[in-house]
Amino acid sequence: MNENELSGNELSGSEQLCLEIKKAYPEFRMEVALQVNRGEIFSLVGPSGCGKTTLLRLIAGLEQPDHGVIILDGREITNLPPAQRRVGLVFQDYALFPHLTVAGNIEYGLKVQHLPAPARRQRLAELLALFSLEGLAHRQIQHLSGGEKQRVALARALAPKPLLLLLDEPFSALDYSLRQRLRQELKKLQAKLGFTAIFVTHQQEEALSFGGRLGVMENGRLVQTGTAEEVYENPATPFVAGFLGEANLLPCSVEEGEGRARVRLEGDGCFELPLQEDLPPGTYLLMVRPEDLSPGPVLAWRVTGKIETLEYLGSGYRLEVRCGAGVIRAFIAKKYRNLREGDQITLGFDPRQIRLFPVSPQNSSGPSVPVDNSPGI
Repeated sequence: MNENELSGNELSGSEQLCLEIKKAYPEFRMEVALQVNRGEIFSLVGPSGCGKTTLLRLIAGLEQPDHGVIILDGREITNLPPAQRRVGLVFQDYALFPHLTVAGNIEYGLKVQHLPAPARRQRLAELLALFSLEGLAHRQIQHLSGGEKQRVALARALAPKPLLLLLDEPFSALDYSLRQRLRQELKKLQAKLGFTAIFVTHQQEEALSFGGRLGVMENGRLVQTGTAEEVYENPATPFVAGFLGEANLLPCSVEEGEGRARVRLEGDGCFELPLQEDLPPGTYLLMVRPEDLSPGPVLAWRVTGKIETLEYLGSGYRLEVRCGAGVIRAFIAKKYRNLREGDQITLGFDPRQIRLFPVSPQNSSGPSVPVDNSPGI
């Protein structure tokens, strides 16, 4: 689909936002095609400087794309000013008006819409009750806690009933327990009201926690989208694998045998897989998640090495093990509490839980290859 083909008619009944845009910046060239479904929270995750906030600014109308089109609820908004887009935006620092009270902040967008006073007062009362802010209506912003400011910012953004809510790392300035609580509150609120939102974060746990669809950005491009489980379990590139959670990426080679493919890890032996058309002989990176490694020689695929670091995490231990292929990280259960740094350990893994990335000249950014899940591996 190109920018000349994308129109309001391209939206299906389930799509609230559809865009395909390009814009050049000194740091990178943004090139994004994205569809967000009606009534979902779409998480957008990526490292600092990858273009997440820039994409929100383009959707909100605070910046203009060089090329492309943005369609919201069947209407093209590419060249509309921000006030006419019906898009709500919650900034990382909340951007509340310090000279206005809680009620004044929430009511601001309603006044901009020239809503009659009776309807404005009714909507304000609804939002104060919805966000449990009734007792704070006349309080000045500087006298609010971080969580209270966040609720005011959300109420202000939702007051004009936007078609799309943009959330730019809204919980990043809050402590861990408060972030968790507000995430749960946001999920419940979205389930109750059914609004559509894009939630930007650089924290992997936060992106996964909403449980819906997410997109991973790198250098101005959306490199993978899917459900949280799909993207975590089947990363498209080594970058996605390493950014969304922890991943061991081990150099290996694939050789063709008699009806089998041999995967040879540097210094750690050879393992066999059924032959696959999308697994030609060559050099690869083998990805295995730390939580998918288990101590002991029970599993057929295993590596042996020396424990270099051992950290107690409460729920278990995090190990770094030096083996022939490099350093492998593993998360293991508390029952292995007798292990010590310097001990030799064997770590086994199920071949159905690995991914193989072809190595390119840029050190492998090609698509991952899931291994065959046939029984008997």
